[in-house]
Amino acid sequence: MALKTYKPYTPSRRYMSGLDNKDITAKPSVPKLLVKLPVTAGRNNNGRITSRHKEGGAKKLYRLIDFKRDKFGVAGKVQAIEYDPYRNSRIALIAYKDGEKRYILQPEGLKVGDTIEAAEAGLDIVVGNALKLKSIPVGTIIHNIELKPGKGAQLARSAGGFAQLMGREDKYAILRLPSSETRYVLLECMATIGVVGAAEFANRVIGKAGRSRHLGIRPQSRGSAMNPIDHPHGGGEGKSNGHRPPVSPWGQQCKGLKTRKKTKASNRYIITRRKKGVR
Repeated sequence: MALKTYKPYTPSRRYMSGLDNKDITAKPSVPKLLVKLPVTAGRNNNGRITSRHKEGGAKKLYRLIDFKRDKFGVAGKVQAIEYDPYRNSRIALIAYKDGEKRYILQPEGLKVGDTIEAAEAGLDIVVGNALKLKSIPVGTIIHNIELKPGKGAQLARSAGGFAQLMGREDKYAILRLPSSETRYVLLECMATIGVVGAAEFANRVIGKAGRSRHLGIRPQSRGSAMNPIDHPHGGGEGKSNGHRPPVSPWGQQCKGLKTRKKTKASNRYIITRRKKGVR
């Protein structure tokens, strides 16, 4: 997959880029795997805005993705590669031998006609196969990783995402995550072989305001352009920042302030923190 550019027939079109759609082979064809999600536009159950600068965006249907990969012992064939408006990678429609169809994240290199399978152990280490961490060789590149057995994948799910199995210790596997963080994960958790596709997604250029609106992102004003009553950076003569470090509208520091709770349960599973500057 590659980035595509456009002829600059408008100023905003000159630098705009996006993913090439030549890898998409079909449109959604399984209605039961499509769900209409309610549009909250950043509002809570009282109708009050709790997340600013959000709107409904373009109409879209949610694709039900098989993050658990719990269909053991049944081989599936890749029937189509499809677009998913809710995520930055492509998805693959898998047709299993028993007639069931499911969506999975498309790993890099998985194409129509390939056969994949999920099991606790005993499978070949090929792209798309899913196994428990206890059955995957050390050093393997994996994605779609569970944190709790049977809950479904929570790690390495975005475009170009992957983790590496660094070793095993007692009942835990040692994983190096995309953020360079190293942590323990239970050996009973499932993971999928390979790297999530569409790694070029991070290099795309939005190019124009309208494209952000389609994604559900509303305009945002600088705090320094507001009045003092509206933002701590507001007011003053000329381009003043309020003579204080960058803060949110409610006074919380925006750069360098650690907000992770010290009592977070998963802290004890982290071996080394991510490097500074890595998000």
